[in-house]
Amino acid sequence: MDKIDSVITSLNHSITITERKNIIITGVKKIESFDEDEFFMETSMGDLSLKGQGLEIIKLDTYQGNVSIKGKVDSISYSEGQNKEKEGSIFTKLFK
Repeated sequence: MDKIDSVITSLNHSITITERKNIIITGVKKIESFDEDEFFMETSMGDLSLKGQGLEIIKLDTYQGNVSIKGKVDSISYSEGQNKEKEGSIFTKLFK
């Protein structure tokens, strides 16, 4: 298990987009959710949201953290992974 953890923590992150329709993302730790309009994933550089149309996974390499996606890309945005913990649920906010 330690070898897998060391591979995940040392992932280099990059995004390659070809003709706005073929996307290769490296350094992906976890895909949180996805559908044909949006992918939300955790990368080694923070949470990544990819929005578009007709998005689908072509290739997924969970060991090396590589994802290939095809479809029309409309936007890509990052957010820090720690923000999810700070925000918390509605109950956390109510019962502070």
